[in-house]
Amino acid sequence: MHEKERHRIILSAVQEKPVVTVQEMVELTDSSEATIRRDIAALHVQKRLRRVRGGAEAISPPQFIGLAGRPFSVNETLNAAQKRAIAREAVNLCQDGEPIIINGGTTTFQMVHFLTGRRMPIFTNSFPIAEHLLKHSKNTVMLSGGTIYREQNIILSPFDNDVTRNFYARRMFMGAQGLGPLGLMEGDPLLIQAEQKLIDQADELVVLVDSSKFRMRSSLILCGLTRIATVITDEGIEDREAKMLEAAGVTLVVARKPSSDKEESSLQA
Repeated sequence: MHEKERHRIILSAVQEKPVVTVQEMVELTDSSEATIRRDIAALHVQKRLRRVRGGAEAISPPQFIGLAGRPFSVNETLNAAQKRAIAREAVNLCQDGEPIIINGGTTTFQMVHFLTGRRMPIFTNSFPIAEHLLKHSKNTVMLSGGTIYREQNIILSPFDNDVTRNFYARRMFMGAQGLGPLGLMEGDPLLIQAEQKLIDQADELVVLVDSSKFRMRSSLILCGLTRIATVITDEGIEDREAKMLEAAGVTLVVARKPSSDKEESSLQA
């Protein structure tokens, strides 16, 4: 990752939380600890943040505490071709007229490109997913209520009596920060709370993760493998990871990247 992009992520992170640790910045940027410490030192000299023991803080304390994790705009650029192929396979599972839930995320966002010709009731907590579907499709779109978290482009509510409880879905499509033997993992308690409510409203849970997510870990478990019906990933999945899913009774779909732009266009048609 380029230095300017790392600096943007670090500065964004310290505006979201009172103090951000070096380890959190390492995970956000996929950089080494030494690189992050150099970045913090440089930004401290430029008076763009304040270096503290074990991390950094904002010069002006944040007025609004955000979510843990990379910004949507950064995640969108990572493994883009794999995410698009995964999203195509996800939409292949959908039938016109079937209600679905699409959880906010950069992989699930790619589903919008393949939903343009569909006619389905779609519930989402993602502002960009809802906006794109409203502009480029005739699907019926319902948004959840709550606070908009700008960095992740999602809408979350801490309350139980929101519109989520009134929507039934045949399938829910979602991504995750990590996927391992204990199940799906996320990095923020508010995300866990909101996503568990959504999962309860769907018959089947379909997880969309590129193969790098099998090597990612978090301290927060969203749900166990037994709750997942299908995992869609890319060709980078390893045999031991595929066997882990098979042992848990999870259906595995491996998405193949189109070999050319022409093939990609024909698949969208």
